[in-house]
Amino acid sequence: MTVLRVDASIQGDRSASSALADLVLDRVVAAHPHAAVVRRHLCADPLPADAWATAISGSFTPEADRTEAQRAAVALAQEVATELQDATSAVLALPLYNFGVSQHAKTWIDLAIAGAPQGTRLLEGTPTVLVTTRGGAYGAGTPREGWDHNTDYLRRILVDVWGADLTVVEREFTLVGVNPALDDFAEVAAHMHTTAREAAAQAGAALAARRAA
Repeated sequence: MTVLRVDASIQGDRSASSALADLVLDRVVAAHPHAAVVRRHLCADPLPADAWATAISGSFTPEADRTEAQRAAVALAQEVATELQDATSAVLALPLYNFGVSQHAKTWIDLAIAGAPQGTRLLEGTPTVLVTTRGGAYGAGTPREGWDHNTDYLRRILVDVWGADLTVVEREFTLVGVNPALDDFAEVAAHMHTTAREAAAQAGAALAARRAA
């Protein structure tokens, strides 16, 4: 059993998405203590911003004619893609930033797509938990309804492009208690936090049970 754990938070130990992903992974590891866990933190150890473009140019260049930079980028893209293909389960902590997917996560996605033959479904049938968090609230009837350009995009990539068997755990209002403008929402934010923690624990237990079956 190999679990791929990917984080993209810029918040370090204060990360709301990583804390929820920890709950998911803890349940899996508790049930499968010998499981291999492959970790990639896209912010703490970011992928080079130019790697995707260099990998693409390298893929269209005969191997003997590639530059050292092209060879390195192609190898990195293949490594990222292989991590996804080799995973038997995945736990992905990918928060919303500035209303969309983070630059770190986008680079990872682009590299993974470049690292395998076109159309490869890198997570075909793989049980995958996506943890995503948002500082504000974007639900129906809120002033910023429709501003979340992160979650639907990730569903498209993970499910429609890569074929993952996806469960999504979400938490909103993570900036309540940080941004004074949101102080009036303390009670609803606390409820959202509790609900998200419960959902993460349930997702982890379900992931562990599926791997045991």
